[in-house]
Amino acid sequence: MTGPNPAPELILYNGRITTNDPRQPEVTALAVKDGLVTAGGDDRTILALGDAGTRQIDLRRRRVIPGLNDSHLHVIRAGLFYNLELRWDGVPRIAEAMRRLQEQAQRTPPPQWVRVIGGWSELQFAEGRMPTLEEINAAAPDTPVFVLHLYDCALLNRAALRALSFDETTPNPPGGVIARDARGQPTGLLIAEPNALILYSAIATAPKLNFPDQLNSTRHFMRELNRFGITSASDAGGGGQNYPEDYAVIRQLANAGDLTVRIAYSLFAQKSGTEAEDYTRWLGLTHPGDGDDLLRVNGAGENLVWSAADFENFLQPRPELRPVMDIELEQVIRKLAEARWPWRIHATYNESIGRFLDLFERVHRDTPIDDLRWFIDHAETITPQNMERILNLGGGIAVQHRMAYQGEYFIRRYGRAAVEAKPPIRKMMELGLPVGAGTDGTRVASYHPWTCLWWLVSGKGVGGTLLTGDKKSRLSREEALRLYTSGSAWFSRDDHRKGRLVSGYLADLAVLNADYFAVEEDEIRGIESVLTILGGKPVYAAAEFSELAPPMPPVSPDWSPVARYGGYDNSNSAPPKHTHGDCGYLHPDGNHAHLVIMGSDGRFWSAGCPCAL
Repeated sequence: MTGPNPAPELILYNGRITTNDPRQPEVTALAVKDGLVTAGGDDRTILALGDAGTRQIDLRRRRVIPGLNDSHLHVIRAGLFYNLELRWDGVPRIAEAMRRLQEQAQRTPPPQWVRVIGGWSELQFAEGRMPTLEEINAAAPDTPVFVLHLYDCALLNRAALRALSFDETTPNPPGGVIARDARGQPTGLLIAEPNALILYSAIATAPKLNFPDQLNSTRHFMRELNRFGITSASDAGGGGQNYPEDYAVIRQLANAGDLTVRIAYSLFAQKSGTEAEDYTRWLGLTHPGDGDDLLRVNGAGENLVWSAADFENFLQPRPELRPVMDIELEQVIRKLAEARWPWRIHATYNESIGRFLDLFERVHRDTPIDDLRWFIDHAETITPQNMERILNLGGGIAVQHRMAYQGEYFIRRYGRAAVEAKPPIRKMMELGLPVGAGTDGTRVASYHPWTCLWWLVSGKGVGGTLLTGDKKSRLSREEALRLYTSGSAWFSRDDHRKGRLVSGYLADLAVLNADYFAVEEDEIRGIESVLTILGGKPVYAAAEFSELAPPMPPVSPDWSPVARYGGYDNSNSAPPKHTHGDCGYLHPDGNHAHLVIMGSDGRFWSAGCPCAL
């Protein structure tokens, strides 16, 4: 005969708690024990389960959601560099961006650089343009500055050109262009043409943080993610993220109990021509599932072989993948399938996806892959036919909000009609494909989850451009949230215990500063968490819950941009009101949309309104 059920350790009550359970979609209270939800219901029923040792938290009628789970985030790599980076994510004006750049240049000691590494678009600025090289050089005449714009170009000041020893004799590196003036001198603009390798290699030469500061940096980046309610992420590796060397920081934090985000990571091939050797070595070192609930191996990718990389730079034509890709990728896929390793693979274009699926189907005939939970990342231009092929092979699709940052470029190249429902998420869902939402932060887009949720619901980009005009193709707020919680859990094989607030599931949740289901559409981007709980324990707290915030070490080094400015600027979340004309195209506020791009000569040109293209 067993005794009564032990009392919960924690009870949350007086809330509006979204459970993601269709049988009981909303409750007011939850009971938690041993890191799991044990019961949900009304306040009276759940409070009666407690005893003198149960901690109670009054939610004060706040909206509560399951912890957000990013399907594609470069969280491990980003953590190593977060304290080095001046983030322009969310900054509303160029003047403010330049002010921060100037101040940080004065604070940054030699030989360190000031780095603005992606996560922003010129269309977020009220000015609707990029900063000029003249503005950057005026703000930082002596400290090297590297400003990454998505993965299409980078702006370097004169001090950075000197640090790299770039002059009139420096040849263009493979895969990139060094823009030059009439005398042949580098202007400071690096162009990713046809791929981003020039950008990878340039920033790789800048100094890194030491190991203790990398530990600190990673902790502060996770706290930044917790600030927005993120409790889990599928880590997609990244360029320069070598295994196992560059995983020492995250492993040490895991061993010390300092992780505040659950991470399932994939191993990313680093060097062209040796990918099969890398995976052969890694198959002997580790295995999917190694680790625990907070840090574990998930599989391979997102880069499996470099010859399969179809970079999403819509300022450039779609890259044609070389014939060698089929041979190289099939060799790796066969190794992974035979070892029962799941994989993820970056794929922007339907043409690439079709070729990948040809060889996946060939491998499947010999070694079934329909139980591996492999998946495609991004899939902006995928067709229904290829979606069905993925479904038949047991795969899924992880989608991100990259089009929110590059949709205008896509319109310029392919036309207004072509941008509609890119990626075609509604069709994926109708077919029954597993779909998870995320950001692809921190370089090609911001890590800010609420911009992604807003994009899924509104169909708009960060400059206010309406990309998905058909309301039927957009998602409801409930659908978008499910993709960002239980949907993403499929990709790490956690859908039986993550993404819902029901009995037996992990007690990962976020208490929001505003009701996601009630605020005006554009106000979704301003949402933050005021209390983020991981496994039943607070990992972030603010406002009326600030006394629950766990202590954090000060940001190090003390000159870090994070110490002064923090991360994402959430002070002005509404899309900018550009004032370039009055045709009313795309902008719901009736203003005209111009696409302002920097050319290879370092000067700006305007594509005009995309409706004229």
